[in-house]
Amino acid sequence: MRKIFGVMLLLFGCAGLTAAADNCKSVLAHTFPGLVSGQPRSLCEYSGKVVLVVNTASQCGYTPQYAGLEALYKRYQKRGLVVVGFPSNDFGAQEPGGNKEVAEFCQLNYGVSFPMFEKTVVSGAGANAFYSSLIQRSGSAPRWNFHKYLIDRGGDRVLAFESSVTPENARLGREIERMLAAQPSGK
Repeated sequence: MRKIFGVMLLLFGCAGLTAAADNCKSVLAHTFPGLVSGQPRSLCEYSGKVVLVVNTASQCGYTPQYAGLEALYKRYQKRGLVVVGFPSNDFGAQEPGGNKEVAEFCQLNYGVSFPMFEKTVVSGAGANAFYSSLIQRSGSAPRWNFHKYLIDRGGDRVLAFESSVTPENARLGREIERMLAAQPSGK
């Protein structure tokens, strides 16, 4: 598997990701097409970072959370937080557009600069393998758009936050701060 991933890195010009791939924890060992480029991107590039994973939708009452997610990303990015968005049409058919429309919506309305991936399934039997892993590790499945998972630097701990927990929520902020302050296990 590592050899195949190394070949993919060379093919897609991602030679700088090799070290991250070697240290990749299983929770991040997944690859998805980027929302804008459509090119495969390994989540392993976020190894050693605190990762906030969010299933998003453009036509949801929680959609304004994009602004708070972008603010979190900007505030903590240099300290090691990355926010990653996974648009999904799973709940209320509130993400009906294609990937291009989703990308334009996010950029034009919220100036989203954090990594976004192509639309995917995040719930039920058809959930992608990454989300299935997050559900298993946290004991919490998304029940609506903007459900959040917070993964520690070592990829060992996964916390879940319901959709109603906004990016500005004090508890979420404390957990982000705590995870940013901690070093990955084994270091």
